Amino acid sequence: MGKVAVIVGAGDAIGSAVGRRFAKGGYTVCLVRRSVDKAAPHIAAIEAAGGQARAFACDARDEAAMTALFETIERDVGPIEVCLFNAGANTHKPALDTSGKLFQQVWQLACYAGFVAGREAVRHMAPRGHGTVLFTGATASLRGGAGFAAFASAKAGLRAVAQSLAREFGPGGIHVAHLVIDGGVDSPAIHARRRARFGPDAPPPEPDSLMALDTIAEAYWTLHTQPRDGWTFEMDIRPAVEPW
Repeated sequence: MGKVAVIVGAGDAIGSAVGRRFAKGGYTVCLVRRSVDKAAPHIAAIEAAGGQARAFACDARDEAAMTALFETIERDVGPIEVCLFNAGANTHKPALDTSGKLFQQVWQLACYAGFVAGREAVRHMAPRGHGTVLFTGATASLRGGAGFAAFASAKAGLRAVAQSLAREFGPGGIHVAHLVIDGGVDSPAIHARRRARFGPDAPPPEPDSLMALDTIAEAYWTLHTQPRDGWTFEMDIRPAVEPW
């Protein structure tokens, strides 16, 4: 069996793009999302390019299901060399309108599920003495913003989870890294938001103001392929015109 990359939260933007990059690099890619059907076009794209991919349905917030998922992949697909946790949960809502239930839901998906995914990946990697665990972060990982109390607290918590795993398992050969996506992504979701905000006649984005999915995917690949004597824990990427 060949090497395997698991993408938890393999949506239509960053997750699927990272899947294509690792398939290009020779990995069998396991795309994990709640709906297998929604992964079908991404599986087809990887296979059309000569790669190998499988789709798995799982709710990342379900600890027992996640534990079973990793065991199934290890048994039926191959040893997991790379795991990316990329689940979303981006929520913008005024604090006074944010219920306790919503706050907990965002935390469960953006933070708790990341811990479970990272823990299960490390559980299988540690005995082999190597592996890479990657976490997708955001601007909210580093600072809170108005209307982002739930999301920012969850993403900051995920960053702390990643730091803790890196310190605990790095000496044993597991590279844990956190990638801060600090800017707009050139994805269908972003363009839909622009149309909702500016209308159907919205002007096109400023050149190079949105990060291409392939550019972002290459950053994850770079983190994974770093030599052990120069590991990066945190990489932040943004367009040149992005204020920060």
